[in-house]
Amino acid sequence: MTNSLNHLQISRFLQRYDAAASQKGIKLSTGLDFHKYISITRATPTKDPTSRTFQPRIKAGDGFWMIGVDNNNDVAVLQAVRLYELSCINFAEHLEKVFGDRPAAHAHPYDSWTCIAPSAKKITGKVAYHGDVWVRRDYRGRGMPKIMGGVAFGVSFAMWAPDYVCALVTPWQLDKGVVAQYGYAHHEAGGLRQIGQNALNEYLLVWLTGEELRSRVDRRDDSELISAA
Repeated sequence: MTNSLNHLQISRFLQRYDAAASQKGIKLSTGLDFHKYISITRATPTKDPTSRTFQPRIKAGDGFWMIGVDNNNDVAVLQAVRLYELSCINFAEHLEKVFGDRPAAHAHPYDSWTCIAPSAKKITGKVAYHGDVWVRRDYRGRGMPKIMGGVAFGVSFAMWAPDYVCALVTPWQLDKGVVAQYGYAHHEAGGLRQIGQNALNEYLLVWLTGEELRSRVDRRDDSELISAA
């Protein structure tokens, strides 16, 4: 993406989501230090362990995280985004390498991870990977995915203007409309499959192209956000 960024418009875009969160009693902030992020996530009850893709090995400037706290300063929402520079391999190859090279501690020795989503083989360049999303139970069903997706998209665009923004989601998130709330334009089965001795787990690939991301940030109509607030 070669066009110059309109930082004032990015600021306006993010302000809409920050204001929507504030209306729900959530104060949002972002950070770059993933050691701090891991300490926060480990101290957050009911949150699953943070994915290996967001451990503190991330280089400065190649990732950010978001936290939202309630009026009692208790953690209510979390998410993280990191940048992958994929100039020599595509996203499908990258996923298989990441999950194949470092299997989970609890994985069965015969487990294998594959990415068969055709579009993943076309995703290259600067890829922002969005994940480790957590919403506290009392804030679920209150439109938080739309706010979290907006912040993830806006900050990603401001920091990197990536060629793609991608995530892996479970099928129920698509079926329940959560993916639509996040604002991803595309989805495809086979984003990541874990084939084990006794089970098959599958995650869908969801994504926006860089131009779709730019168009979303440049859009000045916030009626859709207001209606969900």
